[in-house]
Amino acid sequence: MANLKSLAKDTVIYGMSSILGRFLNYLLVPLYTVKITVASGGYGVVTNIYAYTALLLVILTFGMETTFFRYVNKEDENPTRVYSTTLIAVALVSLLFVALVFGFLTPISSALGYASTPQYVWVMAVCVAIDAFQCIPFAYLRYKRRPLKFAALKLLFIFLNIALNLVYFLVIPTLYTGPDCAVAPLLAEGGVVDVSYVFYINLLCTGSITFCFWKELTGFRWTLDRPLLKRMLSYSWPILVLGVAGILNQTADKILYPMIRSGQQGHVELGIYGAAVKIAMIMAMITQAFRYAYEPFVFGKSRDKDNRETYAKAMKYFIIFTLLAFLIVMGYMDILRHIIGRGYWEGLRVVPIVMAAEIMMGIYFNLSFWYKLTDRTIWGAVFSGVGCLVLITVNVLFIPQYHYMACAWAGFAGYGTAMLLSYFVGQKYYPINYPLKSIFVYVAITALFFFIMQQEPETWNVWVRMSINTALILAFIGHFIYWDLPKKSHNA
Repeated sequence: MANLKSLAKDTVIYGMSSILGRFLNYLLVPLYTVKITVASGGYGVVTNIYAYTALLLVILTFGMETTFFRYVNKEDENPTRVYSTTLIAVALVSLLFVALVFGFLTPISSALGYASTPQYVWVMAVCVAIDAFQCIPFAYLRYKRRPLKFAALKLLFIFLNIALNLVYFLVIPTLYTGPDCAVAPLLAEGGVVDVSYVFYINLLCTGSITFCFWKELTGFRWTLDRPLLKRMLSYSWPILVLGVAGILNQTADKILYPMIRSGQQGHVELGIYGAAVKIAMIMAMITQAFRYAYEPFVFGKSRDKDNRETYAKAMKYFIIFTLLAFLIVMGYMDILRHIIGRGYWEGLRVVPIVMAAEIMMGIYFNLSFWYKLTDRTIWGAVFSGVGCLVLITVNVLFIPQYHYMACAWAGFAGYGTAMLLSYFVGQKYYPINYPLKSIFVYVAITALFFFIMQQEPETWNVWVRMSINTALILAFIGHFIYWDLPKKSHNA
């Protein structure tokens, strides 16, 4: 139980930085939707570019984050040498990527549909290259169990990003007096905001954070151990395939949508979908927070005798927590919908579907450790690849008819497929006795309470609906406290 308490403490710290950060970033959503008009499709451009960024980040780190944890915890490996080799490998790949983008900027921009705005592409490339490099010192902080510095740097980036966005979108336009004024070069024609600055600001903030890793990047000899790197790459390449497939499960819809629904209308619809998904992403925050603490925890406990029982308990508590989060979001949607502009509310119907998909993605992540601990990472590539194929197929077949609703159900189908495959194959190679009966009880309770929430008439007073929803949420918490909250023993 002490191990689970340590995991819970780290999860809270990582989670606070992740959840608070995402919450603060939500402040940018209404800002963007007011200053970047819906009809312009500008927010769809932002959604599309950041989808590419997420995919590229996985490619440029090529599984070395997880591989670092695997090798740094091996008794026969030198931790400093593992860290140094990982840093150099990721840095070299990132530099090569940036060089290629600048060398072929015009054809790449044209292929992505941004021939007239190549700055979107090169700024994205530099930013994601820096992000990829930063992933390794961030992983080192997790390895050293330094969640406070980890959280502080994450929050520093977010506060800086928000501050600069507020200055650009709210202050600078008020200073515009004509094409000859001092702020005119910062704005588009007519003194309106330029979407490019969303990306410029991100680049500035990302680059600034790098200097905060001075201690983590100095004080040791940078050495590229080639034999070690070869062993690490043999472990990491299936994780790369897994990661690409996994991130495509999250971003393929946002990449494919403008291709299938071409033209201005495609970016408009993508903007509506992207804004609505922001609310559902609270589940992704929880999963990410859990992952930050869980990954070093699992590899560090891999030699303990009671590890499988601990993994089973951790899975159960993760599912309970995410189901509770689902009910809270759906129960207080009357408040949470104000995070996004009113013109985007029509997309809110995707929220429960996307949140359910994110829960399955989190379960799949927890299940994934059986093949990481047994060095069968190829299975992860297979599961994620099949799930990704399902997701892409659903998107391609149904976006023309059902538009962004197809994107939501495609994610649900893709994650569900990967989750089930990992569970059934994992029980053969690394059986864990998960408390399925108890987990299914919580799923059933959540489904029942969600059904009740959906039946509440819109004509009811908002406070009446929220009072009923609050009672349902408290009932869920009460069930957990009574049946599953660890009880202190009174035995001598």
